[in-house]
Amino acid sequence: MLPGVIEGSISTRWCCDIERSYIFKKQKKTEQKKARMSGELSLNINIKEPRWDQGTFMGRAQHFFMVTDPRNVLLSSETLEEARVIVQNYRAGIVKPGLTEDELWRAKYVYDSAFHPDTGEKMFVIGRMSAQVPMNMSITGCMLTFYRTTPAVVFWQWVNQSFNAVVNYTNRSGDAPITVNQLGAAYVSATTGAVVTALGLKSLASRLPPIVSRFVPFAAVAAANCINIPFMRQRELKYGIPVMDENDNRLGESASAAKQAIVQVVVSRIGMAVPAMAIPPVIMNALEKRAFMKRFPILNAPVQVGLVGLCLVFATPLCCALFPQKSSMSVSSLEPDLQERIRQISPQTTTVYFNKGL
Repeated sequence: MLPGVIEGSISTRWCCDIERSYIFKKQKKTEQKKARMSGELSLNINIKEPRWDQGTFMGRAQHFFMVTDPRNVLLSSETLEEARVIVQNYRAGIVKPGLTEDELWRAKYVYDSAFHPDTGEKMFVIGRMSAQVPMNMSITGCMLTFYRTTPAVVFWQWVNQSFNAVVNYTNRSGDAPITVNQLGAAYVSATTGAVVTALGLKSLASRLPPIVSRFVPFAAVAAANCINIPFMRQRELKYGIPVMDENDNRLGESASAAKQAIVQVVVSRIGMAVPAMAIPPVIMNALEKRAFMKRFPILNAPVQVGLVGLCLVFATPLCCALFPQKSSMSVSSLEPDLQERIRQISPQTTTVYFNKGL
């Protein structure tokens, strides 16, 4: 009986996804047709939302392949500013003469790759999701290469967690400022916890087969993500993050929403690390036994970095797509006082939405 129920549930969900995707594409085609008939770009294109349907995994994957595109890191300040002006003008009802729909969407994704969705401020370049692949392939490749000595483990875990701290802060949810003292305390706590975790795992793995030792960096990164992300976003857990109704009207701040957002980000980050830190060690363990690698050991690090980069190009957007960027939860799951407030100001609202961060 149970397999039939599960099969029916999956089939129903699959059919709903197809129907939703069909409706979404039909609406897009209608908008494009109206724009062509009028001879100018329609003002009805909703660039507050991604171009692809976020109700399906494939739609989210297409969206994040654009957001995490490493080429966006190379864009000049002038290009970023031009994209910002195009997007903000369009939202205000001003269309640049000759602007096409594809150019508008390109500007929107350039804007999204460099500016924070809640604050609108330009993000620090290495903290942007478009910098994830080049930065992580270098750091992760070195962690997987230099894992045999304690000083090397400490140094590369410190580098990795320092980078993660920048990424976690840059991609935090909400628009409330964080003080320098809070940021410093979170950084020290998160980095110390990560390094201690790595050393503990290294000590344990020293009594196990060599191939197991190669996976110490992955285990340390996975454990460290569970420490680093909550520490760097602890203000959200204390004060909450903004929650909105379906029309983007702000209803209040919720710590419950922050917990859900942080859990989803931790799962996504660990998922990103799995291919990049689990596949290359197996390949390198086989390659290092070959005469060619024994003859040219200097190639170890470049090959490792290249393998990690290849994995990250796909793992980063696909794992970001595991959960919608605009996450949601039932009003009944919020704090009692916030539930009461929502019932008073928006009684018809049953679901709230929030930016989960990345």
